[in-house]
Amino acid sequence: MKFSAMLIFMSAWSLLVYAPIAHMVWEPTGWLNAAGVLDFAGGTVVHINAGIAGLASCLVLGKRLGYGREAMAPHNLTLTLIGASLLWVGWFGFNAGSATTADGRAGMAMLATQMATGAAALGWMFAEWIRAGKPSVLGIASGAVAGLVAITPASGYVDPSAAVIIGLAAGIVCYFAATWLKHVFGYDDSLDAFGVHGIGGILGALLTGVFASKAIGGVEGSLLTQAEGV
Repeated sequence: MKFSAMLIFMSAWSLLVYAPIAHMVWEPTGWLNAAGVLDFAGGTVVHINAGIAGLASCLVLGKRLGYGREAMAPHNLTLTLIGASLLWVGWFGFNAGSATTADGRAGMAMLATQMATGAAALGWMFAEWIRAGKPSVLGIASGAVAGLVAITPASGYVDPSAAVIIGLAAGIVCYFAATWLKHVFGYDDSLDAFGVHGIGGILGALLTGVFASKAIGGVEGSLLTQAEGV
């Protein structure tokens, strides 16, 4: 994509796509908020939203020259890891900061973020190890990002044990979305925006409704509700 086209796309997406979805989810009278959608720090507003937009964009743009014939691994794995590490640390402010105050819920959001991200990194690593015969550092970094994405909507609603389950699920599911699914449908998602952010965001949003704890976020998830009913 040309740089000028990217600027136009960013401006149009921010105003025409992001702003309405943010209002629908986070405004108390918004359509999705009123429907009961839980999104603590942007799983729906940011990650599903942007992941779907990324998929649409790569379908319109088409494949890169040499895609599928030439190796297109990161040119500097050290910088990739530095970036992933900075992202991991910065995400604590992203998720815990969404509490807008320094309280127990913010602390729980930070802990849930750490637990889910570590679990997702391991989930991706073992899935890749089993399927490809060996793990990779790039895969571990990608798994960590998948965990960050998936726990984002749930971070202020779930406890650490649920965060681990969400993270493991995200690492495994996003691994297959970024490898198998992409090749089955033949699209060139160069940085796996849809495979990690889109799929991870959808998974996290769905599991938020399953594992939400009333003691943490004031809303009881379907799993705990069913358990109490039994």
